[in-house]
Amino acid sequence: MIDAHENLLRTVRFERPDYIPMDFHINSACWHHYPGDALGELVASHPILFPGFEQSLGKIEPEFEPWERAGRPYTDSWGCVWETRDDGIVGTVTKHPLESWDNFDGYTAPDASKDFRLGPADWERIAAEPREAKGIGRLANDGLQHGHTFQTLTDIRGYENLLFDMADDEPRLYKLIEMVEQFNLAIVSRYIELGAEWFSFPEDLGMQSGPMLSPRQFRKYIKPSYKRLMKPAREAGCIVYVHCDGDIRELVDDLFDCDLDVINLQDLVNGIDWIKERLTGRVCIDLDIDRQKVTRFGSPADIDGLIREEVEKLATRDGGLMMIYGLYPGVPLENVKSLMDAMERYSTYYS
Repeated sequence: MIDAHENLLRTVRFERPDYIPMDFHINSACWHHYPGDALGELVASHPILFPGFEQSLGKIEPEFEPWERAGRPYTDSWGCVWETRDDGIVGTVTKHPLESWDNFDGYTAPDASKDFRLGPADWERIAAEPREAKGIGRLANDGLQHGHTFQTLTDIRGYENLLFDMADDEPRLYKLIEMVEQFNLAIVSRYIELGAEWFSFPEDLGMQSGPMLSPRQFRKYIKPSYKRLMKPAREAGCIVYVHCDGDIRELVDDLFDCDLDVINLQDLVNGIDWIKERLTGRVCIDLDIDRQKVTRFGSPADIDGLIREEVEKLATRDGGLMMIYGLYPGVPLENVKSLMDAMERYSTYYS
């Protein structure tokens, strides 16, 4: 069997991989929501999903980032204040530094040589680390932080204010967009200098039904930045990976214009049949498995049926399908086990 690195490349390039790459991500809040070492036992018993995992004695105690700590508001490098009610869960922005344009004079972007959006940028440490990425083979996996453009703008101005800015064609908005873009571009450039091979551009644009901004607004205000940010990664030979939660069906064609290799989108909110009709064979799909309905409230049989349906409809022998699940508190442990079982079982669909 080929190694994970080669299998991943074959999947993205439609070159007949040996198996479907499966990624099971456990949110750090889960470790204090589930009893004892129950999650650790499940992880240890699924070596395909978690290769090399060694179960420790007792319950795993993860370290939380400052912006993941309940009851401790955190101010990011743009001046946005984040709050959460559960350790391990990234919260929401409760204070927007430019809620009023009156504060725009003197407002400056962070220094990308020192700061990411969340937390300091220790480029010396990053450069010194082995360029190896857990979970996607051995590619040097880099990327912007989640919510790099549109969501950063909404957090700086507030969602409603930003949409009014777009409707009014507010002149100062263009200056703010340029600030955000130049900050992001500096990070992209630095990672490329360090040898990035896989570059992620994660940002949520969809709601439960439809996108958070109109296609016209996306094309006018956001898409140009996307294209300029992705261009240097593409020119450097990186695999360009775009993550986007929510219903993004109205924006997919515009996202493809940005020249991406892999799109990570949610299954049920966009529709498995729609994804099959519009995306299969056109781009590598990293399918984000449902977290709202079946895996939370369904039976083990329902979960197995969902994964089987998705693989049967979206997998082709040439490749082009990856799958990912994000576990958050509240999913019954029997469902967690069923999901892990199904992801391992159907990863060998090509066999």
